[in-house]
Amino acid sequence: MKHLRLPQILLTVALLVGSNLAIGQTDYPNRPVKVIAPQATGGGVDIVGRFMADKMRQAMGQSFIIDNQAGAGGAIAAKMTMRAPADGYTLMIGYVATHGTNPAVKKNIYDSVKDFTPIAMFGGTPNVIVVAKGVPVKNLKELVAYSKKQSLNYGTSGIGTLNHLLMEQFKFAASMPALMVPYKSIGQAFTDSVGGSIQVIFPGLSAAMPHIRNGTLIPLAVTGNTRSSLLPDTPTFKELGFDGFDGLTWYGLVGPAKLPDEIKKKINSEVNKLLTQADVKKFFVEQALTPMPMSPDQFEDYMSKEVVHWTKVAKDSNITAE
Repeated sequence: MKHLRLPQILLTVALLVGSNLAIGQTDYPNRPVKVIAPQATGGGVDIVGRFMADKMRQAMGQSFIIDNQAGAGGAIAAKMTMRAPADGYTLMIGYVATHGTNPAVKKNIYDSVKDFTPIAMFGGTPNVIVVAKGVPVKNLKELVAYSKKQSLNYGTSGIGTLNHLLMEQFKFAASMPALMVPYKSIGQAFTDSVGGSIQVIFPGLSAAMPHIRNGTLIPLAVTGNTRSSLLPDTPTFKELGFDGFDGLTWYGLVGPAKLPDEIKKKINSEVNKLLTQADVKKFFVEQALTPMPMSPDQFEDYMSKEVVHWTKVAKDSNITAE
């Protein structure tokens, strides 16, 4: 290269670097991929994440290794993901808390779209408002009337979580008084509902189903546009005259900001293919999930709208969290 002039040398180097980057992206993944799960082992994020990580391993020929990083409502995992190299080898299970409700109620935490690369949506499960077995109501109208005669406590998995915001949204819409009791996990709220210290919970459907099946919790209404096949006799909020109750406990895949388009599109394509497979559909049914295939742009738009919606709910109910 000694006979080449400087501009020619620089052009040659740029072409070589670009060629190597292209090769690295087209054969992605060529080593194991870390997938951060912002929840402890055994939670919904962990269960869905491990299943999808194993399916991606089978489809893409490399290990997708779940790394559980619980704490701060998912903010610890999110910030780890933000700081990771944008090379496709550190991803994260983004879900309604990390990329919907957290940015809506916590000041200066992060931007759920600009600070990440939305890659692929997995799916979502509706939430269901339930009352403890001993509460003498059979529907939402009776619950609202009862709340004005008898004080009600409702349990949440923490301030600013989806089950908290949904309940506050309903209280605002129905002018229903009820006192919030925060727990470290929704499981503790289920336990106390059996004991009678709380009367109402607004959990994800998959978490609630075991308690509904054994009769300790009674479902009154589900979020979303259609009734759940698991609870065909339980109406949606929309059927009962309450608009805007579309909230889902959803799960997807995100990466650090500025992830290369080739990698983003490749992962998205593989995930959307997986969502059509019979065994994946079967797993989703078992988890009360509905597959929600989207393009990266559609997923980005979905997350943006989630933050706008939950920010309004938090503002209407004067909810902020540290």
